[in-house]
Amino acid sequence: MTPRVSSLVAVLLLVSTSAAAQAPDTVFLEELTWTEVREAIDNGTTTVIVPTAGTEQNGPHMVLGKHKFIINHASNLIARELGNALVAPVMTYVPEGNVEAPSGHLAYAGTITLPNEYFMKVLEYAARSLAVHGFTDIVFIGDSGGNQRGMEEVASMLNTAWADEPARVHFVGEYYSANGFREWLNDQGHDNDTIGGHAGIADTSQLLFVNPDHIRTGKLAPRGGGEGSGVSGDPTRASAEYGAKGLQLKVDVTVSRVRALIAER
Repeated sequence: MTPRVSSLVAVLLLVSTSAAAQAPDTVFLEELTWTEVREAIDNGTTTVIVPTAGTEQNGPHMVLGKHKFIINHASNLIARELGNALVAPVMTYVPEGNVEAPSGHLAYAGTITLPNEYFMKVLEYAARSLAVHGFTDIVFIGDSGGNQRGMEEVASMLNTAWADEPARVHFVGEYYSANGFREWLNDQGHDNDTIGGHAGIADTSQLLFVNPDHIRTGKLAPRGGGEGSGVSGDPTRASAEYGAKGLQLKVDVTVSRVRALIAER
């Protein structure tokens, strides 16, 4: 080996060793090793966010994983703002209706449903697993509607069962239902019919901000182009700027609520 090659190998080994010694800048459990998680808990990172998100139709213009992409982005911001939190993998199978005589979102190709009792059981054991390892504040947030009741019921059930244990579960429904984004859009001059209830201005704006590649801009149309599109409202009025605001409102209300719930313990 020539001196030049030997020096290059030494430099590469030094860089590799240095990179390997540094913990990654991430809050996502799935991007950490088990020893890194253990060390984080030992150092006071005892809050963990469990996000849930439906896999459901979002009209011709928006991908089925809309909720997952939005809540993953929001969870990252929430965890970093809290400063002592990590984020569990997103649960993407949630209640979306019955398989027999499919209706609602399940009438559209690609939507996946999970009966509420099974959704609740998976959520319960995700929380139980996290508590075993030393997380004391387990936060449930959901980006879609069908999973809200199940999260609330599991939180209540576990908190009763854990009355004498250090761990608590906090269901933060405000993330989804009381974040102020619709009211803010009203203030921008959009009425509720234009905003829509599904795949309209709010949803489309948030995904435009998180990842515009997941929006089929050529398919944007008021009410998705017509009856049966799966869209309500006018997504053509969506913007990444609106999306940034909507996500920040979700983050702000969730961080505030989590801090209050932990302080009330």
